[in-house]
Amino acid sequence: MAYETLLTDLSGGVLTITLNRPEKLNAYTAQMGREIEDAFLAADENDDVRAIVVTGAGRGFCAGADISGGASSFDTSATGPGAKLFGGGAKPSGARTNGAGFVGAIFNCRKPSIAAINGAAVGVGLTLTLPMDIRIAANDAKLGFVFARRGLVPEAGSAWFLPRIVGMSQAMRWCLSGKMFGAEEALNGGLVSEVVEPDQVLATAQAIAREIAEETAPISIALTRQMLWRFSGDGDPFGLLKVDGPLAVDLGASGDVKEGVAAFLEKRKPKFPGKVSTDMPSRYPWWNA
Repeated sequence: MAYETLLTDLSGGVLTITLNRPEKLNAYTAQMGREIEDAFLAADENDDVRAIVVTGAGRGFCAGADISGGASSFDTSATGPGAKLFGGGAKPSGARTNGAGFVGAIFNCRKPSIAAINGAAVGVGLTLTLPMDIRIAANDAKLGFVFARRGLVPEAGSAWFLPRIVGMSQAMRWCLSGKMFGAEEALNGGLVSEVVEPDQVLATAQAIAREIAEETAPISIALTRQMLWRFSGDGDPFGLLKVDGPLAVDLGASGDVKEGVAAFLEKRKPKFPGKVSTDMPSRYPWWNA
């Protein structure tokens, strides 16, 4: 799929996806959503991709939905100005997201993802980062779940993701006020893990991604992120115990474990043989069993 709203670059196992509408502060459109979905689906199948970094071109990450249609920008009826920007369109070839779009593609991706928030991230420009695993922000970034101030509700599954990331009280505070807030508040609230100088955002995210690519086993990462996401809201550990023990047994005899132990003993970087495209344990995906 040729992208019109994204740039992609794969280097050293790290796929960098850049939202590329800088003249609009990378404002979101349905086309951008479809392209993000396609990029993550393709990365999921590509064993050369070990980690994904998402950032924005120019001086912003994503200013939210494109409201160039004025007050009726979200009117997606046949005659509404939102039909072109947010109406339906061709789905990515072979999409496996069951209608969940880019949210499903990011959440189900077997590769970890990092948001390098290099400037304003507002509305969907912020919620699109929530299915990602790590968020890094520039110290001058402005963020906001502004939906209530626009007569909307949080979208892109954010009412599920946000409380799991920051807790219910903090999620309520940000969503019910609809206020803008700075990077330090985002850090204190647990939304981002690091705040750095603007010119270091992408480099920091890529350094984390390279560490994952160079030091960890692809299959272990794919399983670990799904275990953390899918069991974090459970009221007890017993459902998880039915999964993590058997998975540990399955992996214990694998080439990845043998290589991981050997690399540790020999004080060298590991070269894990397992591939997510062909070698995932038979128990995966356990939630479909």
